[in-house]
Amino acid sequence: MPPGPLMIIGGAEDKLRKRTILKEFVAAAGGPEARIAVVPTASSLGPEVVEVYDALFRREGAADVVAVRPESRDDAHDPALVERLRGATGIFMTGGNQLKLSALVCGTPLGDEVVAARDRGVVVGGTSAGASIQSSHMVAFGGPGSTPKQRMTQVAAGLGLLGSSVVDQHFDQRNRYGRLLMIVAQSPQLLGIGVDEDTAAVVERDERGHEVARVIGRGAVTVMDPARITTNAYEAKRSSAILASGVVLHVLPAGSAFDLTARTLVTHAPEVDPVVAAETAADLAEAGRDLRQLARDIAAADADPGSLRRRLARTRGRKDPTP
Repeated sequence: MPPGPLMIIGGAEDKLRKRTILKEFVAAAGGPEARIAVVPTASSLGPEVVEVYDALFRREGAADVVAVRPESRDDAHDPALVERLRGATGIFMTGGNQLKLSALVCGTPLGDEVVAARDRGVVVGGTSAGASIQSSHMVAFGGPGSTPKQRMTQVAAGLGLLGSSVVDQHFDQRNRYGRLLMIVAQSPQLLGIGVDEDTAAVVERDERGHEVARVIGRGAVTVMDPARITTNAYEAKRSSAILASGVVLHVLPAGSAFDLTARTLVTHAPEVDPVVAAETAADLAEAGRDLRQLARDIAAADADPGSLRRRLARTRGRKDPTP
């Protein structure tokens, strides 16, 4: 069985209107047969954060939602808590403090079970902090800004569901370009991935074993490839700007697909709003009818301008435009 998809969500996913990302997560987890385990460890909220996602996932048709909330590394070694993940068809990690999530889960039986679940085909999703922890390296904390600066941010270990990468979230909204650039300048073997709010990179493994990310949602996914970077990160002084030349930048809106293994664009299909598409089709159909009627009128030598205007007005449901 191929590994399950990863859904790396940049935070603030739409919960009230279209719920595009959450719908896709539930569908990937099995739709009406979905059994979803919510891991809210990163959140500072109490049971209410699970209640919100329970209501959302059930509204999208999920059969069952359970909470798996370790509050210490001892909890993350609890066989009963780990067992809750084994029956899940989808695992969803909420937002909050990603360093807390990493410190309590990574390197524990519960963290290992998340990785094993993906390997056996379970979809693993996470928003904000739950997105950052999916990569091999994780932004622990750091400030905003467009210019990469020494010591701008700190890095911690992630779960490694996505290898040789570092994921940041709320990317454009909180101006996190500089801190992601700092990390890839210091570690050019890593691919930098920044995900906007209400946006997700859906990562699936293809028949060649490549990890391919498909972008859905309202914003974009920014990929920084530092393979050929020229940098002074190894000698830059404290808080000084870092040289980062030759980084290949990819900004991927919805409909794009990117091969994270080969580091190349796969395709881009513009996202079409179905409501707009239906309205456009109706307008084109009406225009076609008008043209066919005009052709019949001309053929019948009934091309009086006044009568044509009245005919078009009746066809379109408007008043006669002539005084």
